[in-house]
Amino acid sequence: MRLSDKWKDYELIDTSDGERLERWGEIILIRPDPQIIWTSDKQNPLWRQAHARYHRSNKGGGWWETYKKVPARWTVGYRGLVFNIKPMGFKHTGVFPEQAVNWDFAAEKIKQENRELRILNLFGYTGCATLSCLQAGAAVCHVDASKGMVQWAKENAQFCSLSDRPVRWLVDDCLKFVQREVRRGNRYDGIIMDPPSYGRGPGGEVWKLEEQLHALVSLCIQVLSDDPVFFILNSYTTGLSPAVMEYLLGILLQKRFGGRVSGDEIGLPVTDTGLVLPCGSTAIWEK
Repeated sequence: MRLSDKWKDYELIDTSDGERLERWGEIILIRPDPQIIWTSDKQNPLWRQAHARYHRSNKGGGWWETYKKVPARWTVGYRGLVFNIKPMGFKHTGVFPEQAVNWDFAAEKIKQENRELRILNLFGYTGCATLSCLQAGAAVCHVDASKGMVQWAKENAQFCSLSDRPVRWLVDDCLKFVQREVRRGNRYDGIIMDPPSYGRGPGGEVWKLEEQLHALVSLCIQVLSDDPVFFILNSYTTGLSPAVMEYLLGILLQKRFGGRVSGDEIGLPVTDTGLVLPCGSTAIWEK
């Protein structure tokens, strides 16, 4: 398992009864996690001293129960980057801390190249991967269908003093955007993508990742340059194991570009137990 273990401002303190006990800067949150099927003694007093806890609703969504004053927004830092944190309606905070291991991988690959790389970040969310690539010296095209998420990403870039770097912020359907990029002949040296498990398009089309991932990756390969550096595919879909995604990238990319493919779970170390919480899967092709 690949660990995101370089954090200072984030900490997964404990896990029990379907919940995470987390520190975001100085704010302690308790959030649900369906993978936590075990029970612990919850000896850490922070379980009873948290600022807020997210409760799921049987009807979908949920709500935050606050015990102490929680700022409407605060920031956490990661290796020179700064991210805005905002508790959201569906338990999220604007950052997936386990993804830091992928940000670091992309940044290191960019720094190794003696040229400015063009990176495409699809389903870019609040821009953490985008900012890591910009910080490393790449030019980035950031695409997400949510106007609010793209605005949040722009705010993060301002906090990181990266707004002047070569970046395009686009509110667009990722699939349709890539189709247009193919027609326009635009090319990228690296692609990062973290597509949702389920969704609906503007016309009510149902998106199911397991059924459409092969077509999506095949399309994205058409916008890779002649000398690409990496392709990072992340998923939280339980039906897609790291081995399946690794096999997919191997079939679609290795035959054309050579290189190597790897796949593994990504995870967060748990301070109180010394164990690691699995948090999704990533497959990577690299030259």
